[in-house]
Amino acid sequence: MRAALSIAGLATLSAAAPAQQVVEAPAPYARAIAAGYKAAMLCSGVFNAGRTEAQVARDELAGIYPEYQPLIAALPATIDRTRGRVSVAFDDRLPPRVSTFAAGRGCRSEPIGWTPPATGTPVPPVRGADPRRWPLGDAGIAPIPSPALAATIDRTFTGAFGKAAKTTGVVILHDGKIVGEGYAEGWGPFVSNRTWSVAKSIAGTLIGMSGVDPAEPATIAAWQNPGDPRRAITLDQLMRMASGLHSDTAGNRTDALYFGGTSVEEQATGWPLEAAPGTRFRYANNDILLAIRSVRESQGERAYQALPQRLFAPLGMTHTVAEQDWRGNYILSSQVWSTARDLARLGQFWLDDGVWQGRRLLPAGWMKRMTTPAGPQPAKGPGYGATLWLFGPDQGLPAGSYAAQGNRGQYVMVVPSARLVVVRRGEDGTGNSFDIAAFTKAVLETR
Repeated sequence: MRAALSIAGLATLSAAAPAQQVVEAPAPYARAIAAGYKAAMLCSGVFNAGRTEAQVARDELAGIYPEYQPLIAALPATIDRTRGRVSVAFDDRLPPRVSTFAAGRGCRSEPIGWTPPATGTPVPPVRGADPRRWPLGDAGIAPIPSPALAATIDRTFTGAFGKAAKTTGVVILHDGKIVGEGYAEGWGPFVSNRTWSVAKSIAGTLIGMSGVDPAEPATIAAWQNPGDPRRAITLDQLMRMASGLHSDTAGNRTDALYFGGTSVEEQATGWPLEAAPGTRFRYANNDILLAIRSVRESQGERAYQALPQRLFAPLGMTHTVAEQDWRGNYILSSQVWSTARDLARLGQFWLDDGVWQGRRLLPAGWMKRMTTPAGPQPAKGPGYGATLWLFGPDQGLPAGSYAAQGNRGQYVMVVPSARLVVVRRGEDGTGNSFDIAAFTKAVLETR
């Protein structure tokens, strides 16, 4: 992110610095991104999850994007519960950055320079327990873990599986039943946090439910000019991080979209090819953003807007919301808020081959596609299917294990041979410091 360079001067300020030294002030765009991050995380943390401003500052705002931390701490925020918005002032010449909330939609980052209307949407209470019985609801959950499993779960909160890890919640399912569960102080079964890249695996699931043919070229209007070589990129290649598109960083940071108020079509569609499609693995947010954008352009607006609830509602994922940019695109590379229990439901759905309560929601064979490597693979570590990471004996786990995983330590691990789903939520620092393979192995050893 080029803007990060402009705020490096914050660290150079020192009482011992020579009098003639000039410390460069943060660039306006860097301040806008930092303000947008603060507004977005406060909005979703307070209105989606029901957390306090102090709790969000302690967890969601801390320990990530160190280049922005001085600004995030310094910029003032205003939370307006009567209009469902969070504003963060960042520049005397421009309006504050604003994130707006709506029930069922979550929070949306508005463009830099956007002025909110006088009216807004009052914020409803955060949803509590669903009175239906598990797995559709929260009644009838009374796990009695074995002493060994209880001790293993407790170890996730003490740094045993990653010294820099900060576990917020754990849910363990065996044969569809919750056999172990635990939460950090200030968290609980109905408190959501951001899934980060677990959303990519949700995207892969929704693409299957949309009925599109993944072997066909992606439907991206910006690529349809005669001679544009990107017209050959298939939906399957996008799902497998094999588009061949250039991105500015490994992992393809998309701060401008996540926190800057740009849109998916502005952020993702303009990158050129730098490798033949299907010949190179390069993990990139843009590939999944483009895959979901293709569904919007090919299936139409009504089907696209209804798509997440086609998954969340039947599974009882009532504490999960897929957020959008200001032009109505789902940001399914990262921006879903969910609970550990809801993600456990999703993991069980995957384990049962896309069938829920006897009803097939995913086409037959779709889970095999998501969990089968094809084409280029990561140079090291777990393999990659179509939006799911592939684990096995090389990671100390049974063959056929797979996981959704995201920044700050979000994991949904599925071990089909053991009928096991392991969910770990976290607010780790940037990256993944939690060893999900070691934790899953430890859970297996308690059986």
